[in-house]
Amino acid sequence: MAGASDNGGWSSDGGSPDDLPDLPEEWGVIVIPDDLSELSDEVDAIRAELRLSGPPNRWQRLLRRPAVRRLRRFAATTLRAPVLIISLAVLVTVASLFASAWPGPPRQPAAQRTASTTPERASTLPALELVASDGQMVPLRGRLPAVILLVDGCACTALISDTIDAVGPEIAVITVSAATASASAAGTPPTGATPQANGKTVRMLNDPAGSLRTHLRLEAPDTTAAAVLVDHGTNIVRVIPRTLSVDDFKSDLARL
Repeated sequence: MAGASDNGGWSSDGGSPDDLPDLPEEWGVIVIPDDLSELSDEVDAIRAELRLSGPPNRWQRLLRRPAVRRLRRFAATTLRAPVLIISLAVLVTVASLFASAWPGPPRQPAAQRTASTTPERASTLPALELVASDGQMVPLRGRLPAVILLVDGCACTALISDTIDAVGPEIAVITVSAATASASAAGTPPTGATPQANGKTVRMLNDPAGSLRTHLRLEAPDTTAAAVLVDHGTNIVRVIPRTLSVDDFKSDLARL
């Protein structure tokens, strides 16, 4: 048996130097033999335990080969990306379902159009045929550009005269009333279908059914006239629902 000096300072009775911790008590007394053959019993016991596990079979040996190990690692790495993508897709789908089912802020009710809202008027002159003073049907679009004055119930002699003076020779002045009597009362001269006034075209047309006023969504006639400015392309440039002076639309005549 080795002495204390042969064990690097350890005593033969299992003691330890002062500068090293003691061994656990459950280990008991540890004796290191000088001849390693004395440990043959312990070696045989360990080998017996290893034999109990049995030799690896064919599949175990196949799986332990380096090529198979590399293939398994490659397959595991390849499958990670699809699994991650599928997991993210599932999470996004679940989040979308929660978001759609979650009650949001209350929506403000859409503003409803009331009776006081101004109705939207037509943007082009309708293709109507009105009655001339001689009883012939005349297309309303037959002479453009034009200033159309709806003069029912209006003493508009000055307005008509001032409009004729304000327009150029290329712009027609058309007066429209519900009946010939109304036109005469309004001050329009009872002449032919296309009377001339200082080289300018003036037409008097009757609209007994009030089709033009209805199409333009104008209110019922009163003591004022309604003026409609139409360009060459039948586009309505401006509508003045109530007027008694050419100054209300004089600046718009240049747009015709």
